Amino acid sequence: MDRRDARAVTPIALTIAGSDSGGGAGIQADLKTFAASGVYAATAITALTAQNTRGVRAIHLAPVEIVVAQIDAVLDDFEVAAIKIGMLGSAGIVEAVAGRLRSGRLDGGGSNTPPFTVYDPVMIASSGDALAGAGFVEAVRSRLLPLVDCLNPNLAEAAALLDAPVAHCEDDMIRQGRTLLALGPGAVLMKGGHLDGDAVDILAMADAIHRFAAPRIASRNVHGTGCTLSSAIAAHVVLGASLPEAVARSKDFVRAAIERGRGMRLGGGAGPVLPIARCGDI
Repeated sequence: MDRRDARAVTPIALTIAGSDSGGGAGIQADLKTFAASGVYAATAITALTAQNTRGVRAIHLAPVEIVVAQIDAVLDDFEVAAIKIGMLGSAGIVEAVAGRLRSGRLDGGGSNTPPFTVYDPVMIASSGDALAGAGFVEAVRSRLLPLVDCLNPNLAEAAALLDAPVAHCEDDMIRQGRTLLALGPGAVLMKGGHLDGDAVDILAMADAIHRFAAPRIASRNVHGTGCTLSSAIAAHVVLGASLPEAVARSKDFVRAAIERGRGMRLGGGAGPVLPIARCGDI
């Protein structure tokens, strides 16, 4: 379905995610990606994290009522065409977000087309730090997955959602993608970036399996790739692309962001991708 008919002249997305004080992932990566894609982004911040290129030092989850108030404030005033969900952090926040999706408040600002919803199930930072609490996986499986249009787990996140071993090959990715699809999301994009060889992602849909492959780029600066990919997919869908087209274009976008960011030295650890052009590149 072409969602351009269900939005205002300027497409609007809502990102529900955590804030990264280092600026590389989470809300910050989402805002950069939506801006670079020509989509206006509003935010509902679920958590404040104290982190830099070396890792996460502290996490403060927003009170559930504040998360809900942010979502409601945006939806009361904006015609939201896409929702990107990232770090939720607790079962309580999962329940609250799922409740808003289920209640019908997220109805595209009154249009007949509901927002296209992408969920990046952030549980562990790229530094290895845990970003979700007890009961989180169970709440996601039972409450949230049936309400999203595209679930975008990496291999470790998919394994956690299924309580299964991590996929070690493309056949495993296809099997796990189909198993996750049975839990209710409209589609599942299995991100295979941690496998050896080319960067291969598998999109499992009800009627097809799509394979996306690209040569791997050697860079230590890959912080924020998952957030960037998910936001780019949401942006391309509301700009009129089919989901497979949106995934293909978003992989190209992320690849370019890795290329731009691989020469940066911002701190002592792994830096972020760069989903915006430098001034000299324009």
